[in-house]
Amino acid sequence: MAHTCIHWFRKGLRLHDNPALLAALRDCKQLYPVFLLDPHLHNNMCINRWRFLVGALKDLDCSLRKLNSRLFVVRGRPEDVLPKLFDKWKVTKLTYEYDTEPYSLGRDTAVTALAKEHGVQVIYKISHTLYDIERIIEENNGKAPLTYTRMQALVKTLGPPKKPVPAPTVEDMAEVKTPCSESHEQQYGIPALEELCPDAAAQGEEPFPGGEQEALRRLDEHMKRTRWVCEFEKPQTSPNSLSPSTTVLSPYVTVGCLSARTFWWRLADVYQGKKHSDPPVSLHGQLLWREFFYTASVGIPNFNKMVGNPVCTQIDWDTKSEYLAAWREARTGFPFIDAIMTQLRQEGWIHHLARHAVACFLTRGDLWINWEEGQKVFEDLLLDGDWALNAGNWQWLSASTFFHQYFRVYSPVAFGKKTDKNGDYIKKYLPLLKKFPAQYIYEPWKAPGSVQQAAGCIVGKDYPHPIVQHELISKKNIQRMKSAYAKRSSDKTDSPTKKQGVKRKGPSVVDMMKKKEKRKKSPSS
Repeated sequence: MAHTCIHWFRKGLRLHDNPALLAALRDCKQLYPVFLLDPHLHNNMCINRWRFLVGALKDLDCSLRKLNSRLFVVRGRPEDVLPKLFDKWKVTKLTYEYDTEPYSLGRDTAVTALAKEHGVQVIYKISHTLYDIERIIEENNGKAPLTYTRMQALVKTLGPPKKPVPAPTVEDMAEVKTPCSESHEQQYGIPALEELCPDAAAQGEEPFPGGEQEALRRLDEHMKRTRWVCEFEKPQTSPNSLSPSTTVLSPYVTVGCLSARTFWWRLADVYQGKKHSDPPVSLHGQLLWREFFYTASVGIPNFNKMVGNPVCTQIDWDTKSEYLAAWREARTGFPFIDAIMTQLRQEGWIHHLARHAVACFLTRGDLWINWEEGQKVFEDLLLDGDWALNAGNWQWLSASTFFHQYFRVYSPVAFGKKTDKNGDYIKKYLPLLKKFPAQYIYEPWKAPGSVQQAAGCIVGKDYPHPIVQHELISKKNIQRMKSAYAKRSSDKTDSPTKKQGVKRKGPSVVDMMKKKEKRKKSPSS
């Protein structure tokens, strides 16, 4: 039977390593590549995320047109829109890439039921992650692994990820037609950025343009740096370099302009026969961290929340809307923190260690605000705002889950100085402070009045006083964390089971903390 098929692009905005798209082409006479502007996902997106998405869609449309096809962009809820398209285009097959997010799973269950009602066959393929996440959980007796070491052991038993599949060619499309008419452009064209986001005209340079071709170009560029790739260790990269010290391929992997499996195997080719760094700090290690948090997000209920999350420490966070606003709007009075939050808003990306600094500052380090609030801000502003990774990293950095050395606190002053003594990063993103000498750039409130006047910036008038006294509040918060850990019962240290099984009792968190505190406590880093 020759099918009329919709391939539904959601993430996976690419032609390379897209097994669901190849499945669409099998026994296919007519192909409709569709992208839905879903109000649940796309309403209220910030300008940087809109710009990245529009770039990715234009690039995808351009690639499809080279195959004598095109992209159909449709607005509305998938449950409302797709059944109408099934009828209108007489569709018999629907294909898509599998997605593990809770919203996506609910949406896909509803759409699959509607497709069956319309006599439409549904095929999905796994290609957003390196592995089938359910398979990892199954291998771990129905539980999500809670340590990276355990995750490594599990994937070792599964073997290397599947090799990526090639992009479809003109030959693959020879017997497949995509009906196109002039009215289609008006009805199904990619909306202009100005239409989607009224502030678009005010935007400056775009440091990270969206799209598969840009993703592959950047990948090629980095893979040529053989020594850099082989020696890469994430903790040794700089959070405040003026140009990124990492690959910045994460936004492209997040929306699927770049396949994680393609990235993995290109790295494997570079590593072949050479001495290279290993997980968790290597580039392969970064892809496994992604897999680790995806697995946790599938295996742990309420993964993006504190309450109802069985592995998350329940902490009595403060509700201080003025503190949260100051952090979000880059006016904490700590230049390193404010420069990072300014870069985030302007560019949609910040270095991983910069994320560490601002997340620790917001939560357990200084402001004592629930990590869920920070999670929302990152979700709104990051180009690589990935549901599973965002939730997992915020739990980690607030020492709520996974990481438990709550006495290791990032200093909002000393940490940035390690890699940028002169404060060039601060001067770039907070030009108001650029005339401060290096000795005061991280602590302008300590500068004498004459120095502040000469710099053209008076603290308390032109730039805020520090929102808290870090040295005092961080010590107080360590004690608050200690109390929260003491309250946590020992039976919650294990990962919840997805299927019936015997619970293994882990060591009590309190016991672990007693052991840790016997060791020499390290000072603020």
